[in-house]
Amino acid sequence: MMTHSLIADDALTALVARLLAAVARPGQTILLDGPVGAGKTHFARAFIRARQGEMAEDVPSPTFTLVQTYDDPKGTEIWHADLYRLTDPSELDELGLDEAQENAICLIEWPDRLEALPEDALTVSIRMHDDPERREITLIGAGASRLVQLAGFIAGTDWAGGGIAPLAGDASARRYFRLANETGRAVLMDDPAGDVDRFVAMTDWLRDQGFGAPAIFARDMSAGFLLMEDLGDDLVARVLERSPDLARPIYDRITGFLVDLHRLPVPGFVLPLDGRRMAEQVRLFAEWYPQAAGVPVGAAAEIGAIIGRLHAELAAEMRPVLSLRDFHAENLIWRGDAPLGLLDYQDAVSCHPAYDLVSVLQDTRRAVSAEFEAEYIARYLEATGLDEDRFRAAYALMGAQRNLRVIGIFTRLCIRDGKPRYLAFMPHVWDYILRNVNHPALAPLAAIMRELPAPDETVTERMRQQCARP
Repeated sequence: MMTHSLIADDALTALVARLLAAVARPGQTILLDGPVGAGKTHFARAFIRARQGEMAEDVPSPTFTLVQTYDDPKGTEIWHADLYRLTDPSELDELGLDEAQENAICLIEWPDRLEALPEDALTVSIRMHDDPERREITLIGAGASRLVQLAGFIAGTDWAGGGIAPLAGDASARRYFRLANETGRAVLMDDPAGDVDRFVAMTDWLRDQGFGAPAIFARDMSAGFLLMEDLGDDLVARVLERSPDLARPIYDRITGFLVDLHRLPVPGFVLPLDGRRMAEQVRLFAEWYPQAAGVPVGAAAEIGAIIGRLHAELAAEMRPVLSLRDFHAENLIWRGDAPLGLLDYQDAVSCHPAYDLVSVLQDTRRAVSAEFEAEYIARYLEATGLDEDRFRAAYALMGAQRNLRVIGIFTRLCIRDGKPRYLAFMPHVWDYILRNVNHPALAPLAAIMRELPAPDETVTERMRQQCARP
């Protein structure tokens, strides 16, 4: 069981509560333990008001009512219970607290009155300190240590007294939060692996070139905390969804960005993505997809070797350029006349210039028509003057490799990790693969793909039935 303590004044106590409110999920129970006057209700009040945001209301102590309930903007019910006046555990049945713990967030003061403590509850123990202006706060439970570290980091910034809201993360273990104060907003990255060096190095390089990476306001490299400029909510994917007429202005800007990026020397700190590494990556497809789809692996086992050979034939002679790698509509922010906002580029590599163009024109999460794709391949070629036939063959290879790997990853996420939501993207990713292997240079891959079942409704349902259960 993780345990972590800190000495906190009222402001830091409220900060810990707001941070806990940002990560709490329906069905979570938080036990508030401590003597009379320790500050348990102060903690609960800060938690509830943080969950409610602009809907925040008065949060009286439930000492006499025993329970007060609230709703947050997302429809999550919050129960605040004070069991100090509870005379017998049987009275809990009348309160309905047991049932509430299944779906609500429950804050329970005086948890020692419970017959049994809920499993997986997080305990916040608040005790008096020699300094009457301070308290000793101990968090006990999963993630307690990280939460306290994070609170300490935020406390040293200009955003310590403001709002904290979770932001959608990526497929890694990183978490993101939006912090707000009276002057504006910032984004907090929490990387528990402490592997932020590459992100910082890449950020500094991109900003030095005038590109739209976020400024970094504060950092703790060893802990894996970064506080950064908030580039806004206008992800290209969202903008295109609500304003399809902006597609050409946006993709004009994206293509221009890649042209400018590819003219620059590759920074020395990035790793290469060459034919050997591409061959290794694509083996995920053979390891996971055929069996999950109900067929023998067969010739699919040779895909990695074929990719490696084709790379040597079609792409190896091209001068490598910088690739941001996860370059697609959900990692780009539209800012009008300002440079494109860039996200999630810490895994940048040096590789063939077609790689990022494929990434954005064969977007995993949104279908892009073959006609639209062809238009922007032509624009890139016109701007760069590269040999058209050689580039198109390498582009098809990059697209096949990338999308075969994606199918392998999505299959693994379902079967091994219990995350079936990515199955919805498989059909159009498969269409991209077929689009790529239609190129004459990729005939060996085309032959293999003809022997494999497509991820239609029958196949994806079969995968869903094999999906790992939590």
